[in-house]
Amino acid sequence: MTNVPPTPSGLRGAVDLSSLVDRAQRPPQPGGAAAGGPGSGVAAGAPGSETGADLTVPSLVLDVTDQTFQDVLQLSTIVPVIVDIWAEWCGPCKQLSPILEQLTAEYDGRVLLAKVDADTNPQLVQAFQAQSIPTVAALIGGRPLGLFVGALPEAQVRDVYEQVLAAAAENGVSGRVTVDGAAAADAVEQGEPEPEPLPPHHQAAYDAIEQGDYATAIQEYKTAIAQDPHDQMAVAGLAQVSLLDRLNGRTADDIRAAAAAGPSDVQAQLAVADLDISGGHVDDAFGRLLDLVPTVFGDEREALRVRLVEYFELIGTEDPRVVAARRRLASALY
Repeated sequence: MTNVPPTPSGLRGAVDLSSLVDRAQRPPQPGGAAAGGPGSGVAAGAPGSETGADLTVPSLVLDVTDQTFQDVLQLSTIVPVIVDIWAEWCGPCKQLSPILEQLTAEYDGRVLLAKVDADTNPQLVQAFQAQSIPTVAALIGGRPLGLFVGALPEAQVRDVYEQVLAAAAENGVSGRVTVDGAAAADAVEQGEPEPEPLPPHHQAAYDAIEQGDYATAIQEYKTAIAQDPHDQMAVAGLAQVSLLDRLNGRTADDIRAAAAAGPSDVQAQLAVADLDISGGHVDDAFGRLLDLVPTVFGDEREALRVRLVEYFELIGTEDPRVVAARRRLASALY
């Protein structure tokens, strides 16, 4: 499921994307010359070769900062760039990032992955309007394309990659990059630090999500929480996989049609709020459910409260939107 792509001006925020957006509107230069400017970190090869095929990069997976993002914008005129906005403390990020890295490697230079640490790059978080993490977007010819929020199983992420490559081809971005052999050898020689292993129940949940077995993943996270009620990574993971489970097998059109037909139907509104959250429309989801709370009672009101609390954990309890929504929920309940 993809979101409606934001406009370049809406994405731009504190990061100036205008130079490459303007350049993308002009005919591409032969041989991928647009990406070989000073400071790009890439090297051009022989003139006349296939567009993008003469481009070398240090790695297919790039750690990107507020200061180095212009290089990524340039690269996106040659190959589409997947942007992964993540954080070290984010449980779903630990599930999603290895999938993104694996798929990027499989596409062998037809796509790049730019990883953005949300905690240290606030300008890019603002520019991509990342309302929760992980947030995944794409850049095609300097233009942003919203993809999805949260962790998805590998099969669904693979579908997203295929859609991005198809969209890129339609826009004339169908080059290929190669990894600088010397840089790759240096990385191997120095050795990449091994990622810390996930706790057993987290790993079991991750493996279940990979298989599309959301019920097992939910149970594993619940077990982790029972063993340690302060395990916030498990709480966030449970909220994420529960959302995936509720949306599994349903279409956005059906969910929105049911919600439009039943504005006071709590279950229909809960479902469309899930859809809003999955697409990053946090304020819409909060507002929809908070408007309903004063109008219902008993089990229906409790269902709304529980779902909102789950969203709070998913988005992050310190998020200003969560703080405001929690205050409004408390006022409605008490």
